[in-house]
Amino acid sequence: MLLLNPVVISVIVMIGLCLVNLNIVLALLFAAIAGGLAAGMSIPDTMGVLINGMGGNSEMALAYFLLGSFAVAINKTGLASVACKKIAGLVGERKMLLMFLLAFIACISGTVVPVHIAFIPILIPPLLFLFNRLKADRRQAACALAFGLKCPYITLPIGYGLIFQGIIAAEMGRNGVEIAKGSVPAFTWIIGIGMIIGLLIALFVSYNRPRNYEDRPIIGGTNEDIPDVFTKTHYLTMVAVAAAFAAQLWSGSMPLGALVALTVMIVTGVLKLKDIDDTFLGGLEIMGLIAFVMLIAAGYGNVLRETKSVEHLVNGVVGMVGGSRFWGALLMLAVGLLVTMGIGTSFGTVPVIAAIYCPLAIQLGFSAGATACLIAATGALGDAGSPASDTTLGPTAGLNADGQHNHIWDTCVPTFIHYNIPIFIAAMIGALMIY
Repeated sequence: MLLLNPVVISVIVMIGLCLVNLNIVLALLFAAIAGGLAAGMSIPDTMGVLINGMGGNSEMALAYFLLGSFAVAINKTGLASVACKKIAGLVGERKMLLMFLLAFIACISGTVVPVHIAFIPILIPPLLFLFNRLKADRRQAACALAFGLKCPYITLPIGYGLIFQGIIAAEMGRNGVEIAKGSVPAFTWIIGIGMIIGLLIALFVSYNRPRNYEDRPIIGGTNEDIPDVFTKTHYLTMVAVAAAFAAQLWSGSMPLGALVALTVMIVTGVLKLKDIDDTFLGGLEIMGLIAFVMLIAAGYGNVLRETKSVEHLVNGVVGMVGGSRFWGALLMLAVGLLVTMGIGTSFGTVPVIAAIYCPLAIQLGFSAGATACLIAATGALGDAGSPASDTTLGPTAGLNADGQHNHIWDTCVPTFIHYNIPIFIAAMIGALMIY
């Protein structure tokens, strides 16, 4: 019975514990133990597999810690505050312009300037005063940010999208379905349309009513008066930002980019030697939890894989659908949602899913394009809404900088509702219409 599958049991435990506001680290640990026990593993064995798998996100965890420290260093210079004053002047009282601007900047962060969520703890905290003045619901902002972090890599062959779509094409090829990497966006655009509809509903319908927040101090902020013009310190800080971008593009390493930026700030005197310890402690405060959650999430994903339950879950789906393309697509997407909610990474889900879905797609008569659409959607489902995903952890890191934004109820639940449901529907349409 599919409901007794260890993956299903584990994900249900994780979601249930998160919804009652248990800390995400504890929720992941208990969910991993539940999945291991359901698969017949002992608790010590389960913890061993989890710990062994934590290295899977070690580079990302180090990157988030260093980028958090970089964000604190930038905040100390006041550059973000000056930029935010410029944004506030541009936005005025137009709350919706602010939301679309956030979505646009998030789109840029995964395409033209591929820094992913690193911009959030730099830009968002100084903007919270503007959010409060406009009485903007931060759930609205969480949806805008999640859209920009997620939609481009599904639909555009630029930046992270080039990586994601390359993984899809490569894994499909390894499993008997050939498709050119450059052709993938032609079959995933319909998923992007679904996300746009979800964004518009979130912005104009669900969270457009005023919501009051208190003006509270920001973690890692500066108490100094911020000038309205750029100074020499700000320009040197922008050089450090440019160095981070260049180093990352050259090396493909986010941690190296952050380290280069911090080094430039120290060498130029922007970051004083006496302030380095405080800067790293501030980085640990705002991004340390995300870094640690990513480590635990990698271990949790390893537990799910080691139980061999993903294969059993999908094989159960094969037995249920018969030869129906409709029910095949529906259950494939449902399984993908469960797996990605558990593993927390769309990129990491694709190789797991493609190995099983490609033979199933061939058997059910799906074309290569329809299969690409299904795999892209299956990998992306759950990324928005998963408590362990950087698509949700990133917005929370910025919007909760003053302690007034709940990760589960203000980020995960809103993004789950407004993106996973439209993606599911759009992928169903795409899979049945694409030949």
